[in-house]
Amino acid sequence: MNYPIWQLDAAGGGLLIAMMAVFHVYISHFAVGGGLFLVLTEMKGLREGNPAIVDFVRKHTKFFLLLTMVAGSMTGVGIWFTIALLNPAATSELIHIFVFAWAIEWVFFVLEIVSLFIYYYTFGRMDDRNHVRIGWIYFIAAWLSLFVINGIIDFMLTPGQWLTNNNFWSGYFNPTFWPALFFRTFLAIMFAGLYGFLTALNIKEETLRLKMVRYCAVWLVAPFVLFLASAWWYRAALPPELQTLIFERMPEIKPYLTGFWILGPVLMLGGLLMAIRMPRLIIRPIAFVLLVIGLMYMGCFEFIREAGRRPYIIRDYMYSTSIRTADMERVRQNGLLKEAKWVSHRELNRDNTLEAGREIFNILCLPCHSVGGPLNEIRALTQNYTPAGLAAKISGLHTFSPYMPPFAGTDDERLALAAYIATGLNGRRDRLEDVRLDTFAEDPVPPFAMDASEYVLLAWSNEGLRSMTDAGRTWLLLPPGVTINAQLIRRGELPEVVTDGVTLTYALDPEFINPAERTDFWEYAGELYNRDIPNNTGLSGNGPSGTMSPVENGFIAELLPVIPYPATNTFMPYPAVTITATDQSGTILASTRVVAPESTEMGCRTCHGGGWKVQGRAGISQVTAENVLAAHDRISGTRLLELAAMGPVLCNRCHGDSSQNAPGDPERLNLSAAIHGFHANFLAGRGAYYCVLCHPADSGGATRAYRDIHRGLGLDCTYCHGEMENHAISLLQGELKQGKQHAADLMRQIRPAGFKSSEEIAPRSPWVNEPDCLNCHADFQLPQSDTTFNQWTEGKEQLYRNRSDETGKIRCAACHGSPHAVYPADNPYYGNRDSLQPLQYQGDPYPIGSNRNCKVCHTVDMEDEMHHGNMLRLFRNE
Repeated sequence: MNYPIWQLDAAGGGLLIAMMAVFHVYISHFAVGGGLFLVLTEMKGLREGNPAIVDFVRKHTKFFLLLTMVAGSMTGVGIWFTIALLNPAATSELIHIFVFAWAIEWVFFVLEIVSLFIYYYTFGRMDDRNHVRIGWIYFIAAWLSLFVINGIIDFMLTPGQWLTNNNFWSGYFNPTFWPALFFRTFLAIMFAGLYGFLTALNIKEETLRLKMVRYCAVWLVAPFVLFLASAWWYRAALPPELQTLIFERMPEIKPYLTGFWILGPVLMLGGLLMAIRMPRLIIRPIAFVLLVIGLMYMGCFEFIREAGRRPYIIRDYMYSTSIRTADMERVRQNGLLKEAKWVSHRELNRDNTLEAGREIFNILCLPCHSVGGPLNEIRALTQNYTPAGLAAKISGLHTFSPYMPPFAGTDDERLALAAYIATGLNGRRDRLEDVRLDTFAEDPVPPFAMDASEYVLLAWSNEGLRSMTDAGRTWLLLPPGVTINAQLIRRGELPEVVTDGVTLTYALDPEFINPAERTDFWEYAGELYNRDIPNNTGLSGNGPSGTMSPVENGFIAELLPVIPYPATNTFMPYPAVTITATDQSGTILASTRVVAPESTEMGCRTCHGGGWKVQGRAGISQVTAENVLAAHDRISGTRLLELAAMGPVLCNRCHGDSSQNAPGDPERLNLSAAIHGFHANFLAGRGAYYCVLCHPADSGGATRAYRDIHRGLGLDCTYCHGEMENHAISLLQGELKQGKQHAADLMRQIRPAGFKSSEEIAPRSPWVNEPDCLNCHADFQLPQSDTTFNQWTEGKEQLYRNRSDETGKIRCAACHGSPHAVYPADNPYYGNRDSLQPLQYQGDPYPIGSNRNCKVCHTVDMEDEMHHGNMLRLFRNE
C-alpha cells in the first residue's frame, strides 16, 4: 500500500517467488546436507584407505560448488530481488525486526563461500587432516546459516509472544523454531543422498559405483524415520487454529498435503530401488526421476507452509496485502485509495469506477492472484459472479475462506473492485434496466349482483408467491405447487359459511397446461419424492383441474401443478384459477377467479454463474445448478455433484423444511437457517437490496412478487423480516436453542444490525414463528410502528394465513388477500388480477367489507364490528 506495485498480471499470484523459492530452497538444503555428505564421505575414503572414494568426493565437490554457489546464489539473490518488489512492506519489516540476525547470517554465508572454495581447490594440496577441518567449517557455517534463516522463516508462520512483547528472542525462538530446524536438517541430509546419486552414477568402475550408489541410498533412507518424527513435532507445535486451517479448512492445499504424504514413501522406495544392481541405462533415469520427485516434495512442503500463513504474510501482524492488522480498521474507515500512496484515483465516481477498481485490484489482489497466469488466476476463480454477486462475496470472503484477508476499503471501493473483476476482466454485468414485462389486458371481473346473488365465494393462495426451483434433473430446493383456499358464504343478515351439500371445483387457465413439458417435469419431481405422480398432476395428486377438499369452515386444493411457463421459453408467474361452487344438483352457486402465483426467478446465477433458463429472465440453468452443488461440495466436503449424476438431489433430505413437512436430518440445520445463515456472511449491510438478489421481489425484476399496499407505502422486506444479517441470526438462534452447534459457527462472523449483540434477537423457527400484522396494527388500529421484526407468532395457528376473525369462522386472508399481496395489490402483468374478488363484490380493490361494504355478505348495513375492531372506519390509504 505504501510502495509502487510491480504489475505482473500473468506472472503474478506469487508465481515468480514460488518458482524462485522452491528451486533455491531445494538447492540450499542440499548445500547444508551436502556439506556433511562431503566431509563424512571424505573421512570414509581416508579411513578405508580408498583414494577412489576421495576422488569421487573431489568430483562431487565440483558439482556441489557449481550448483550451490552459482545456481544457489543466483536464486538467493533472485528471491531478495523478487520479494523486495512483490512485497516490500513485509521485506522491510523482516529486515528491521531481525537486522542483527541477517547480519550474522551473511557472515556465515561468506564463511560458507570461502571455506567451500578452499575445500575444493586444496584437494591434494593440503594435508588430509586440515582439509577435513575445512570441510567441517563449511558444514557448520552452512548449518548455522540454516539455523538463522529458520528462525526468521518460521517467525512469519508463528510469531508467538513477539506479537505482545516485540522481543527479538521471542520472535526468533518462536513456537515452531526447534521442530522446523530438525525437520529441515533431516530433510537436508536426505537430499544429500538424492543429489549424490547423480555423481555416483558417473563412476566408471562398476564395483565402486554400486558401493557409492548404495552409500547415497543410505543417506536418503536412514534419516527418514527421524524426519517423520520431526514432521509430527512440527505439526504438533502449530497453534490449534493453524492446524485446523491447514489440515481441514483449506481445500486448495489438499493436493499439496496429499503430495507430501505420498512422495515421501516414494522417495524411500526409490532409494531402496537404487541399491539394487541394475544397468546404468536403467538406473540413471531413475536417479533423475527421484531428483525431480525431491523437487516436487520440497515444493509441496513450501506451498503448505506458505499457505499456512494466509491470510497473512506475517501471521497476525501483516496481511498478505501488506496492510498491518493494526491499520486495517483505519483503512476500512478512511478508504484504501485515500490511504495508499501510489494511486492515481483518490476519489470514486461513476466515470472512474473501472480504473479505480483496477488500482484497488493491484494493491489487494495481485499479491496472490494472476490475470491470465497459471497460479490463482482471478478470472477463472470469479467467472461465475456478476458485479453484485462478487461485491457480496468480497464482503464476507474471509469468513468461509479463512486464507483470504478481510476487504480493506469502503463499501464503494468494494463495489469498484467487484465491477473491475466481474465486468472489466470477465465481461459480466448486473441488470442495467428493469425487465420489460409482457403485460396483458386486465382480467374481466367475474359477475356479482349485490341485490340478487345468494352466495359470495372468496379464495386466496396460501402464499402471495410460491417460489420453486426447476434446476433440471440436478437438485430441488423448493418443489412446485400452489395451494388454494376458499370459503363459500351464504349471504344474509347473519351470513353462514357453507361446507355441506356443496362442491367446489377449480380449473387452472388452459394456457398453463402444457402436457409435454409438464409430464417431464413431474416425472422428475416424482423421482425426487419417490412418488408415482400421474400425468398432469402434482405432488398432492391434484391436477390442473379438479375438486377442492373440504376442511373446517372452507375448502382447499393443495399443491396444484402450476409451472410459470405457459409456452416454450415463456415466463409468466401469475396464472389464474377459476373456482366454482355448485350444489348437489350441479347448479352453480358462485364463481370467482384467484391468482395462483408461482415463480422460478431465483437469483442463484448472481454468484453461481450460468444464465437464466427461460426467456432471459427466470429459471435455473443446468450450469447454475451444477455450480451450486460444486460449491456445496467444496465448502462442506460433500459429493452432491457426483450423486446428482445418479439421480437428482433433494435438499430437504438433509435440511429439514417445515413448509414441506420434511423432517430432514435432525442433526443438521434446517433449510432456512442453513441457507440464510451461510449467505448472511456475504449479504449484509445493504438492506432489502440483498433480499431481492435471491428472492423474486425486485421491483425491476421479472416477477415483482412484493406487490401489495405496503410496498406502495414505501415499506420493504426488512420492515417485517429484518435486515439479512438479523433475519439469519433469528433462524440460527432457533437452531442453537435446539443444540445445533453449527449455528454458532455460522453466527460467529455475523454482526447484527441495530442490536448490540446477537443475544438480543429472539430465536425462531421458519414458517412457524413469523412477523405478526398485529404487532404494528395493535388492536387493529393505525400502525404504532413500521417494523415487526423480532416479534414472532407463537405457532402456526397464529400465522396470518391460518388465522381467523373474532367469530372464528372467516379467515383473515379471505377478506384481506394473500401474504405479500394483501388488498389493494397491483399485479405487474395483469393489473387487477390480485384484486379480482374485491372488484367483483364491491367494485373497488380494497379489503372485502372495507368502507362499510358489509352488505357484501350481510345484505344490510352493520353497526357492530363483529369480525375485528376498527373495521367500520373508512379505508385509510385510498
